[in-house]
Amino acid sequence: MAFVLSVARKDDSPLELSLDAGDVLFVLGANGTGKSSLMHRFYGQQAHAAKRISAHRQTWLQSNDLALSAMERRNLEQNVRSRDTNADARYREEYAPQRSSIALYDLVDAENVRARRIAGAVDEDDLELAKTLSRHEAPIKTINALLRLSNIPVEIWVEENEQVRARKNGSAPYGVSELSDGERNALIIAATVLTAAAGSIFLIDEPERHLHRSIISPLLTALFAERADCAFVVSTHDLMLPLDNPGAQSLLVRACDYSGSNVISWQADLLASDAPIEDNIKEDIIGARRRIIFVEGVESSMDRPLYGLLFPEVSIVPKESCREVEQAVRGIRSAEGLHWLEAWGLVDVDGRQSEDRRRLKDQGIFALPFYSVEAVYYHPEVMRLIAARSAALTGDDTESKYADAVNAGLAALKDQHVAHLASRAAEKTVRERIFAALPTRQTVSDGRHISIEVDVASDLAREQQRLRDAISRGNLLDILTAYPVRETPMLGSLASKLGFRGRSDYEKAVRKLLIDEPETLSMVQCFFEELPTVLNGSNVTGEVESE
Repeated sequence: MAFVLSVARKDDSPLELSLDAGDVLFVLGANGTGKSSLMHRFYGQQAHAAKRISAHRQTWLQSNDLALSAMERRNLEQNVRSRDTNADARYREEYAPQRSSIALYDLVDAENVRARRIAGAVDEDDLELAKTLSRHEAPIKTINALLRLSNIPVEIWVEENEQVRARKNGSAPYGVSELSDGERNALIIAATVLTAAAGSIFLIDEPERHLHRSIISPLLTALFAERADCAFVVSTHDLMLPLDNPGAQSLLVRACDYSGSNVISWQADLLASDAPIEDNIKEDIIGARRRIIFVEGVESSMDRPLYGLLFPEVSIVPKESCREVEQAVRGIRSAEGLHWLEAWGLVDVDGRQSEDRRRLKDQGIFALPFYSVEAVYYHPEVMRLIAARSAALTGDDTESKYADAVNAGLAALKDQHVAHLASRAAEKTVRERIFAALPTRQTVSDGRHISIEVDVASDLAREQQRLRDAISRGNLLDILTAYPVRETPMLGSLASKLGFRGRSDYEKAVRKLLIDEPETLSMVQCFFEELPTVLNGSNVTGEVESE
């Protein structure tokens, strides 16, 4: 279904917006431009399907257990919906604790409904149905994963008498009402979104009031993906949120007009995802410089969630190729006086020589010290830690499990894969030799004879021997550093031998490891050489900038 939203404009016909399930609209504007009034108007236009999460909400929980009966829950929902249509609901809250109680009730109820359906299928001896139902993750399990991906190291669960408990970084359990303000807000937003009916439209007003952007950006992005059957409208001052979600639309609200105390029209424009915003509007909204890393990859690639964990204070913007990364960084850096952005790039090394890497670094673009990002996920030290986690559950020996995985990965490289990888590496070498031998302007001016000769067969034979030597020595890191192993079955074999269903599950486990263990996160950040130091306040030459 489509959600039609209308923005009244003073001198023009109304601006009509249509959102389908899966669509996201960001409402951007400075203070006093009428964003909250516009969000309230949107709620009135879609009250039958809207879920409202307001900026001025108070999210304390009165207890750790369910304080509502089913009937009280239904009656309260009706009262809240009726209240939200009133004009003063834009700035006055009368059901703050009750909204939090509804979110907690819905979360536990969704958990119970899932359990009852599975139990019912088992009672009917329909084990296939039970298996099918169990494949849909429990809401609380999903929330715990979202909290971790959002840089909140909190786990929640339900105990006897439907008491909701929490622990942080393995601490002693405590009541969910004792969560910090930010943790509680993240929990309630996630619970509200995950338990809503399909076909809902969520109106989220200024989430950055309650949550740091290192939390709210990954949390919202993950919720958008989890609820592709719903639509979202997010009012925000944070211009980076649309950058973090490039498929979203943005509505720029410049000003509003009043009749008495009510807003009756807005100056607003719908922006394409790559449309510029005037500097004075940017200054009103963000007022300070922001930082971006452009990385190779697409929205669905493994690069972005990994880099989001490693560099949580920086927006991660994927570009499909190294050339696009370079263009984006150069474009922003060439106009530093015209905006509030600081930009860097991160590209796959792809066999680049040291001279090329230095050239890129001078431009603020860093090359991975490996062929591609897969080497971070499957680095021997990371694999050992994953093997240790797996062995702790199965009782296996960690080193044996790791060694078996490496052996299986190397065994997956058959003759045709060795030939392919050697050919790809030799291709880089041949290209570099040819480019290095290209004539300079002086050579042409002097009229010198030019002859370029490359022994391709020797380069190919050399790469094949180099790769076979690495395989025979069991040197996984050398292979990850020099060859595009993602083009072979090797990575799938490594993941499978470590006990995972495939690469996706293994790579999720690596990200969870980084969330759970700060020391491992620090170790992996060191793979990126000086880049973490640069992002923490240094320039590209490594010299700390003065305050």
